Amino acid sequence: MSPSTWWLLIGLCVLTTAVTRGAGPAATGGRELPAPAVRVVVLLSSALLAALVVTSALADGTELHVGADTAGAATAGVLLWRRAHLLVVVLGAAAVTAGLRALGVG
Repeated sequence: MSPSTWWLLIGLCVLTTAVTRGAGPAATGGRELPAPAVRVVVLLSSALLAALVVTSALADGTELHVGADTAGAATAGVLLWRRAHLLVVVLGAAAVTAGLRALGVG
């Protein structure tokens, strides 16, 4: 792609982000959201993060692929579930991923 195409794409991303972020306050008009809506909105960020982690851990281009990065993400999930410190989670996931890659696991 040419540099002008990249800049156009970046500009469209900026515009889309601004419109998306402004849509919520514009739609509510300063009113408080009902309690059920607040509970759903609070859960959306966790669901989005989980979807991004699963997609990046299982996708390899256009195909599903289980490998070292999947094992690292699973290790992080288990450590978080066991309420380990975040530094331990990151180092544990990195160690598992690096160890499996050193052993030749894709």
